This record gives sequence, structure tokens and C-alpha cells, in this order.
Amino acid sequence: MIAFLDMLLTSLAAIIALPALILFVEILCALLYRRATVTPHGSRPRVAVLMPAHDEATGIWRSVQILVQQLLPTDRLVVVADNCADDTASIAAAAGAEVIERQDPTNRGKGFALDFGVRYLERDPPDVVIIADADCDFAAGAVDRLARECQARSRPIQALYLMLSPEGAGTRTRIAQFAWLVKNLVRPTGLLALGLPCHLMGSGMAFPWGSIRSAQLATGHIVEDLQLGLELARKGEPPQFCPDALVTSYFPKTEDGIRSQRTRWEHGHLGSILTDAPRLLLTGLRTADLSLIALALDLLVPPLALLVMLAALNLLLDAAFAFASGRHAPLNVSSTTLALVAVAVLLAWYRYGRQVLSLYTLASAPVYALRKIPIYVGFLLSRQLDWVRSKRDP
Repeated sequence: MIAFLDMLLTSLAAIIALPALILFVEILCALLYRRATVTPHGSRPRVAVLMPAHDEATGIWRSVQILVQQLLPTDRLVVVADNCADDTASIAAAAGAEVIERQDPTNRGKGFALDFGVRYLERDPPDVVIIADADCDFAAGAVDRLARECQARSRPIQALYLMLSPEGAGTRTRIAQFAWLVKNLVRPTGLLALGLPCHLMGSGMAFPWGSIRSAQLATGHIVEDLQLGLELARKGEPPQFCPDALVTSYFPKTEDGIRSQRTRWEHGHLGSILTDAPRLLLTGLRTADLSLIALALDLLVPPLALLVMLAALNLLLDAAFAFASGRHAPLNVSSTTLALVAVAVLLAWYRYGRQVLSLYTLASAPVYALRKIPIYVGFLLSRQLDWVRSKRDP
């Protein structure tokens, strides 16, 4: 019986060790990477920026105005006012966007809005389509950079998409900002250093017209951007990270907004780990496709808070087993796993996160991570499957 438990616990520790090792390698490669910014030459392709918007009257004026300033006379900014019950359409039009409206109470979600917009663009197709969320700001030059990279590489391009803490945000939000920084900047940079693709992140995504036109967009999937990236990767068009194009947004200020946003993101991510990652990995191994293998392995890394909790709990379990049985193999694996996670997080903080939070605040992160336990319990008991728009600040 002891031998069986030893084997079982060692196997469990190895399963948790795999995403920890992937995280460590990605962060280490990001720290060692020294990129040289090279701007593609030639004329810029004709761009259509597609912005799905559901009840975004409070902030869409600013988002449209920022984008309009980056467009050439041959470009377009199309706002899809999707199932709106406010003045989103009229405000976007007044700000300078081309607006189309969609009403379909049955098929709701960003994916359906994007499909509606792409079908509209078929009448006068652009060279490149850039998707922008209605609550995002595109930094100066971001549209030009994305368009040129997309044209030069003939594949989807993902901008650096960061979530920022609003003024006066508390410790919990700043910890969330750091975790987002690791996920959307540090880890994709590590993949870029290895010459590997990245996952799509939801906003700041550029596509060759042929790619987005034929993509399966009309779904209500909870993480439609991730699914789109996987679909294109399977077709031989894996997305590439472009850290020189910056897109930013802000975490909600309200507790309801934060909870809604995190539940959608994390339930979608965990669901993809269980359903998509194994199939993608098998397909990649069968076809010897390194891009698919890399995306599958990256997808296996759970949210940072969950990974820390799993590694710590596993260490406690293995320590108790070692004390009772005298067998240390599981404990050796689980202690190495927690050390890898800790070192990886510290390295990422030292290089990228010191302006976001102090070392003292980082040390308190595991305590704040415990407050996310209801999200993970909810995933097991009543997983969120349908797309739900995160509540915006008033």
C-alpha cells in the first residue's frame, strides 16, 4: 500500500511540476531575450479596425477617437453596436466611426458580433483586419505596427495587451495587474525568444483578410479569442507576439466587475486546459508541428494563483506522507516544483514588475490568492460556459 501511494503521489507531483517547469522556462527565456526592433518597409496595407461594442456608451468616444487618429484615409473603423440598449451607436458615429447595428437576443457574445462585422466588410474587403475592444486604448503607432507586421509575416499578429490598475486601486488589483503582466508580456516574450507563437489575447489582434474571413467566429464561447487562435494555428497560421504595439485597458473598480471578469477569464482558461490542450498536444506530436506543441504546453499553465496554491498544497501533502512513511520521492518533486514557481515569479517581478508592486506586496500575494478559491470551486460545481460581458464602471 505504501509503495502504491508513493507512486501515486509522485505521479501527482510530476503532473503539477510540468506547468511549473513550462512557466520557469518561458520566464527565463524572456529575461535572456534581447530583441532588435525592425520596422517592416514598404507601403502600409489597407486596414479595417473592427470594434464589437455592447452597451459601451460611457467610454467608446475615447476609444474611437484614439483609433481614428491612427488611421489613413484608406482605412476604416467599423463599430458593431451589438444588442445595445444605450447610445453606443450614436456616440461612436459622432466620434468618427462607421457604425453597424446588430440585434439578436438569442445569439449573444463577442464572437457573433465579430462575425457580423466581418460579413459586412466582405462588401469592400481590407488587406488587414485589426480587432479592438471598446474599452481599450491603442498606443501611438500601434495600428501601423500591427498592420505592417501582419502584412510582412502573412499571419495573425497579437499586440502587447496589458490591463492596468485604476487610480486608487488596492493591493488585490495590483497583484492581478502583475499576474496579467506575467501572462501577457513575460511569457509571450519567452515564446518569442524561442521563435514560437503565442495565444490570442482578445484585443489588439491583427489578421490577414483571408484568415479572418474564413475563420469560425459566430460562437458564444467564453474565451472566443483563445479558440480563434487555436483554430488558425491548426490551419498553419499560428499567431505571433508583437511587443512593440501596445494596447491597454483598466481593471474594473467595482467588486462585481472584477468578479465577473475574473470568473469568465479563469473558467474559460481552465476549461481550455481540460479540453483543448490534450487534443492540441496530440495533434502537434502526431504531425510534428512545433507550433501546436508549444501552444499546447503554454496552455497547460493554469492561472498563476491556482498554480501557486496547487504547488503549496501538494508540498504539504507530500511532506505529511514523507513524515508518515519515510519515503521522500514525492516530496522531492513537489518541493522542486514550488521552488521553480517561486524563482520564476521573483525573476519576472525583478525584471518587469517592480513598478507595479513592491516585494512586500508580492510576498503577500498567496494570501490574496486564497480569495479566488470560490472561482475555482465554481468551476467544479457550476462552470460558466456562456459569454458574459464584464460589468463596466459607471
